[in-house]
Parts: sequence; C-alpha cells; structure tokens
Amino acid sequence: MTDQPLSIVAGPPLSEEQGLGALTLSGWLREVMARSGPAEALVMHEGDSITRWTYDDLWARANEVARALIACGVGKGTRVGILMTNRPEFLAAVFGTALAGGVAATLSTFSTPAELDHLLQSSACHVLLMERTVLKKDFAAILTDLEPGISMASPGALASPHFPFLRHIASLGGGEGMIEPWDAFLRRGDSVDQALVDATAATVTPADPGVLFFSSGSTAKPKGILSMHRGVTLQLWRWKRFLAAKEDARAWSANGFFWSGNFAMAIGGALSSGGSLILQATFQPEEALTLMARERATMAFAWPHQWAQLEGAANWNDVDLSALHYVGQHTPLGRHPTVSTDWQEPMAAYGNTETFTISTIFDSGTPDEQIAGTHGIPLPGNIFKILDPLTGTVVPLGERGEIAVKGPTLMLGYIDVPLDESVDADGFFHTGDGGWFDAEGRLHWEGRLNDIIKTGGANVSPIEIDTVIKSCPGVKVTQTVGVPHETLGELVVTCIVSHVGAPLDEDAIRAYAKAQLASYKVPRRVLFFSEDDLSLTGSAKIKTADLKALVVKQLSTEPA
Repeated sequence: MTDQPLSIVAGPPLSEEQGLGALTLSGWLREVMARSGPAEALVMHEGDSITRWTYDDLWARANEVARALIACGVGKGTRVGILMTNRPEFLAAVFGTALAGGVAATLSTFSTPAELDHLLQSSACHVLLMERTVLKKDFAAILTDLEPGISMASPGALASPHFPFLRHIASLGGGEGMIEPWDAFLRRGDSVDQALVDATAATVTPADPGVLFFSSGSTAKPKGILSMHRGVTLQLWRWKRFLAAKEDARAWSANGFFWSGNFAMAIGGALSSGGSLILQATFQPEEALTLMARERATMAFAWPHQWAQLEGAANWNDVDLSALHYVGQHTPLGRHPTVSTDWQEPMAAYGNTETFTISTIFDSGTPDEQIAGTHGIPLPGNIFKILDPLTGTVVPLGERGEIAVKGPTLMLGYIDVPLDESVDADGFFHTGDGGWFDAEGRLHWEGRLNDIIKTGGANVSPIEIDTVIKSCPGVKVTQTVGVPHETLGELVVTCIVSHVGAPLDEDAIRAYAKAQLASYKVPRRVLFFSEDDLSLTGSAKIKTADLKALVVKQLSTEPA
C-alpha cells in the first residue's frame, strides 16, 4: 500500500517571479511615474468638464495630499479614511497617504449611515478625505447626524467620544464646521517641506501596514482587513502580467476602488503597464458606453449584472467600441458588432480580500484545455492545503475540503482580532471556501462551504451549476441555492433574471443544464425573478440568505 499524497500545493518561489518592482505603494507610484511621466494616467468626464492627469500630475497631486496630511499630524501608521468614488482625487488620496507614511482606509460610498458609522469607528481614522455628494447621498449631512459636534467644531478641534481619533475632514464639495473644503485642506501643506515627505516615505517598508480594506458585508458587518505594502504592490505589478496588458491599455471602470479586487485589477492592469484609467464615478450604462467610445477604451471591467445592463442600453447599437481589445469574447462587449478580439480573459482564478485578491490564476492566453474548468494554479510564494472541515487535518490530494492558504499577500490580520484567531498554528488562513486540488496542481473552487448544497446524499456546488446556466442564451443573472426539503435534505433551486423578451421557462433551463451536468446536479426547480427582487451588496454579490428566504416564500405560495 502506497501513501496517498496530501493536498498541499505550492506555487513557485517568490524570488523567481518576473515583472516585479518596488514593493511599497509610494515606491510603486514613483517607479511607474519615472517610466511613463508625461503619458496620460487617467481621464474623467464630469458634465462638460474633462480632467486629464499625466503620471507626473498624479505624482505631484499625491505629494500635495501627503504634505497636507503631515500638516494634520499624520505619521507612520496613522489611518486616513477615504470615502470617494473612482475619481482622480481618490488615487491622490491613497498614494498621498502612503507617501505620508499612513494607512489608507478605503470606505464604501454604498454605505448606509449605520454602515458608515461602523466603518469610521472600526478604522479609527485621524483624517477623513471624502466626496461630499454621491448620487443622492450627502455625506456631510450623514456625518453630522452621526456626530453633531462635526457641524460645530473647527478643523482639528473635534473631541468626540463617538469618533475619538477623528480630527480632520476634507471634502470635495465643501462643508461646514470641521469639514474643510478640499482646497483649504491642501493649503495646509504649503508650509511642509517636500524633503520631509521624501524622508517619511523612505522609512516605509514592504512589511509595514499599507491599506485597510473592508469586506463587502454580505453576511455580517464589514470586517476590516489590514494588508502590508508588499501584498498590495505585488498584486498591482501582477495584473499587468495576468491581463497581458501593454502600454495601449485604456481601462474603463466604474466599480469602486474601495473593493480590493477592483483596486488591484484596474489600477494595476492599467498603470503598471503605462496605460490610462478612464474613470466613471458611478455606473450608468449609457454614459459608460459613450465614455468608452469617446476615450477609445481598450479594456473594460464590469460585474455580470453590469454586462447585461450595457447590452440593454439604448445606445448599444450606436457606439463605436472598435478600440476594445482586452475584453472576453463571450461577454456582451466582446460580442458587440464593432468589436473584434482574440484576447482571453484570465478569470480562471480564486482569491479573497484576505489575500488582497488573487491567489490562484491562469494568465491571459492560457489554452482552454490547460484550464479545464479549474480556478488556476498557486501564484509564486503561495502555499495551499485542503483540510477536513471537522478535524482540521489535511486530506489526500483530490479530496474535497476547506481551502487554506498562506503567502506573501496574506493580510496582517483583521482589525480588533488577534492574529492567532485569524490563522492556524502554521500561519494558514482558513477561507471557509470548499474545493480540491487535482494532480496537476489546479484548484477546483466550489464556493462557500456553507453554500455547498447537500441533496439526496450528494454534495453539489452552486458555482458549477451557475457556470453552466449563465452561458444559456437569454440568461441575464443566475444564482443557485439550496433550501430545506423533507426527503432530499436540500432542494437545488436556480434563480434567474432573464433578458427582456427571452423565451425562457423552467423546462428549457433544466434541459440546458441536463445536457451538461450530472443528473443530481440539475436544479430541481428554476424560479424567475426581476433584478429588483435580488439584494446586492456594494460589490455586486447577491445576499445568499436573502435569496434563500425569497425562494422559500415563493415555493410556499405554489399549490401543493
């Protein structure tokens, strides 16, 4: 009897990885600025106004923010909250914070007042840099409701038991009390010598805390996840390789950079290659298409529900998107009549905010037969193990279990949680996701362990089912869940939003699934909903618990 190899799979040594540069945020920006200085780094359209920054401009604006932050008392490790949409000042704020030695805490503009209260208290920000108005939200009014002293205190003078660390707020769009207009905040740095900024930035190391991102909060309050500079910058450099991006990369994105995936993919993919970001503050499909056409976008980042909205926009057939290259052939943009591309998106991947996004992937251009429906191979420096969820022991290679990972992009920890409660004795983070590795070292991700459907004695991955059904013509959004059932344990139910006019019904979907899935994986029921029925988090994730409740309610109204 031979010993079965265990499910412990490692990527190549980090020392062998090509294409990396400086591993601090300020160092990364300095390096891309030195390489591409006069080239355009970003563009933003706001009404009749167009803002264009070169790499030199971005460097200068980031240093301007850094000087103002130092004048406000920011030093190494000080947290600076950034509450903005995707706009030039967001980038200046993040990199300015890094230059000042601080930690950029990115806060979602989707936040409700209660959520913003939680984020501000958890992040313990000394300074908050914000955009006053986002759609119908007035964040100045929200903040003064949370802490009335904000409307009365002068800048730097707030003494609030509710926000005990908060001293300065600067706002694009102005404010009252301690909320300073953006220009007034920047003028604080006029007396700060640039040499002090340079000296401060030089003290920051790759191992220092660099950013604080929050989870999307799809099942609980958002968790603050602290990452070192090395973790963030490794991913910024890597996305150039993942995407096979060249200097012609002109990346449109309206997905908030306050989510780690959007931050790494868009900023890294565009700016690490010497390209440009085409910024849209909030996603508006018709505006997005016009912007992509006008700015000759070559790259576009969107969530699945946004792809569908773009295709359904009134100007879909009127725009020239022929410059697009870095779009998947099977996405709506890849199928647009003006688009011709052979680019293959590198989305056979797996990652978490805790690993600052991607930890396994196949680069763009990897043959389909090598991918074979898997979720990539470990990135350099990463080590994975698959664990028995009950015992915590490593299972044999090929067996299913919980995915655990450690590596150079792993978080420093959750804020307010001791590190030994976040990782095991060997330093591995237990993801709560289910999956397995095959003999070729490829990860097969099956979704959250608590989302795996146990039906009729078999374990079924909703991810596998949705991957098949989302390719069915006419399907706009799909998500599969398991709901309690007397005899099966759980009933497999697929929830669908269809395109307007699509001739879909339950039998058609089940027949499509049956042609590609084992019989026990075919959904027993298919229910149709409108997009308004589905609850999304700010990162466009459907809240599984809410969806299960909706399914149970709908099934209960059907005749026995």
